[in-house]
Amino acid sequence: MCTIMEEAARGASDRRIREIAERERVTERFLLSGIASGRIVMPCNPAHDPVPAAIGEGLLVKVNANVGTSRDMPDAEAEIRKMDTAIRYGADAVMDLSTGGDIDTIRHMMLARCPVMMGSVPIYEVGLAAARRKAVVDMTEDDIFSGIETHAKDGMDFMTVHCGITRETMKWIRDSGRIMDVVSRGGSFLTAWILHNEEENPLFENFDYLLELARKYEFTLSLGDGFRPGCVSDASDQAQIGELATLGHLVRRAREAGVQAMVEGPGHMTIDQIPANVKMEKTLCGGAPFYVLGPLATDIAPGYDHITSAIGGAIAAQNGADFLCYVTPAEHLSLPDEGDVKEGVIAAKIAAHAGDLSRGLGKDRDDAMARARKTLDWEGMYKVCLDEEKARRYRARGCTGASEGCSMCGDVCAVKIVNDYLVKDRGALGPNTRFDCD
Repeated sequence: MCTIMEEAARGASDRRIREIAERERVTERFLLSGIASGRIVMPCNPAHDPVPAAIGEGLLVKVNANVGTSRDMPDAEAEIRKMDTAIRYGADAVMDLSTGGDIDTIRHMMLARCPVMMGSVPIYEVGLAAARRKAVVDMTEDDIFSGIETHAKDGMDFMTVHCGITRETMKWIRDSGRIMDVVSRGGSFLTAWILHNEEENPLFENFDYLLELARKYEFTLSLGDGFRPGCVSDASDQAQIGELATLGHLVRRAREAGVQAMVEGPGHMTIDQIPANVKMEKTLCGGAPFYVLGPLATDIAPGYDHITSAIGGAIAAQNGADFLCYVTPAEHLSLPDEGDVKEGVIAAKIAAHAGDLSRGLGKDRDDAMARARKTLDWEGMYKVCLDEEKARRYRARGCTGASEGCSMCGDVCAVKIVNDYLVKDRGALGPNTRFDCD
């Protein structure tokens, strides 16, 4: 049976391809060529069959929202409400990162309700199960692959798998002089496992078996950055770049097997380093779609990390990143609530759209806003803005229903004044007035 990637190489279009091409304003041929080459991925597990979407070169930048329970807050219904909120405000994908409560049941509930691409990190559940028995480092190779297969059977469209952490790259972490060492949860599980067992990472050593599972169940590999920097001082070091080079090798193997793969990236990073990091991923990984967490541009803003993330995300998107993972105001502090999820999604959507505009994509919506503002068409503005409810609430503050402008400018609204006098001026001149130049 052919995979999505192999069907694309044959030039076989279908309903999903047609729908995506129309939405993205590209040709079906362009989309099929991108998928066949691995520069575009279309995560779509048949057991879930989400609304068709694609991530990668020449397409609009997509946004992912993480949801999921924790040990201290295991309420599945609350996480489903957060998922609904994320999708309502424009998330293109959702990841279930649950670590508390009945994780299997939570995953099934979310998949049944989620209309967009959905991802997970199976090693979370595997590691926690091992910890309940004894310790995370006691999970077995069979446990790891069994966990991946379970998530695949359930319908996960993409999965984070930390294949680039190896015994060789462990040396770079030991000698790196990092402040934060390893901040990836899945990365920490495998780092501890390798150090304790003195064996190679099963996901790297048995990558061919992982590819077999990906082919069988048609899920996209999201090659995780276990050594992503957890603070700006740790960015762009040998551990991070060495892992990225390993992932580039694995991307090539995935493509040879007809398996879709994207690559995950930093993390915390000063803005001057972001363009080079994106270009390095595109070079080392053959143009594979790049999925970044932020990057967060500074470490000093707990409570506002949706902003630090949006700053970095916009620069990453401008330079070729394809998929932004949102960060909420609760990052580094607590499990986010619904309000945090909304703020995180909107901040990431702003970053993604700013990146799109810099690449010549998506300007129609901005032009529609500008035309509505020009005519003080408030309903027109609400129609195209990211958060209509908030815009309406702010507009209503101190503004009477009869007012054309807002409570900031009132009668001295620049747009209204110029509109009034341009109308008079044009009326006085008449529609057929001719101007002769000397």
